[in-house]
Amino acid sequence: MKRVQFLAAGSIAVGLAVLALKFLAWYLTGSVALLSDAIESIVNVAAAVAALIAIWFAARPADANHPYGHHKAEYISAVIEGALIIVAAIAILHEAYGAFLRPRIVDAPWTGLAVNGVATFINAIWCGVLIRQGRKRKSPALVADGKHLFADVVSSIGVFAGVTLAALTGYLVLDPILAALVALNVLWSGWQLMKESVGGLLDEALPEEQLARVRAVISANADGAIEAHDIRTRHAGRMTFVDFHLVVEGSMSVTQAHDICDRLERAIKAEVTDAMISIHVEPDNKAKHSGIVVV
Repeated sequence: MKRVQFLAAGSIAVGLAVLALKFLAWYLTGSVALLSDAIESIVNVAAAVAALIAIWFAARPADANHPYGHHKAEYISAVIEGALIIVAAIAILHEAYGAFLRPRIVDAPWTGLAVNGVATFINAIWCGVLIRQGRKRKSPALVADGKHLFADVVSSIGVFAGVTLAALTGYLVLDPILAALVALNVLWSGWQLMKESVGGLLDEALPEEQLARVRAVISANADGAIEAHDIRTRHAGRMTFVDFHLVVEGSMSVTQAHDICDRLERAIKAEVTDAMISIHVEPDNKAKHSGIVVV
């Protein structure tokens, strides 16, 4: 978890550096498209701060009021980030509308684009790091931050192309039109991010492919039991919760049933890292003759 916190703190530093470069690019050119890119970077910094706070809070151990831990804090951060993205898109659209009514001459376009290009390159490298490490370490906040930066990179590439065309052709209206397109791209990425994060808050089950592997693990490692049914799964940040009912012979001792449960827990944790498993043992008269049949 310390590695995740370090990466989140790094996002703030990278975000501030990119923000400074993008505002410099706008200052040099006066381009509303470059201004829209800079406005999105303000959101990047705010989102990085929110992600760091959420990751720090999610790392706190379980307590009496939160016996299952604080892992869902990262999803809240991702929802906040999605909301901030939408606010940024609205601000960009406002700037684009004003520039469309009163087109502005783009000054020193090549210098500004070069500066903005450096900022885009930094963002591209860092978003790859965040998405890769976030998935590896099961951090929704890092993945959300990385996807947000990727949307920023796509927007910046579009801005580069548009400002270049405006400078070469003299069609000043291309600048605000491009800024509006950037805003639409930002809105789409914000919506996708919020949708994924809300799914985590609503306790979505494991993907069907991973759930099938868990079922296979239970079936192959429950020797001595009769069946397993009512399996339920959910994600909460980096943690995965798995619970199910395990049917055994009514005459089986508590020790024997406990040994089967221990074996199942080890096998499931080998398949699903950071898993928290709850198994409810039942006698054979509770069998439903459905679910997972032990092989």
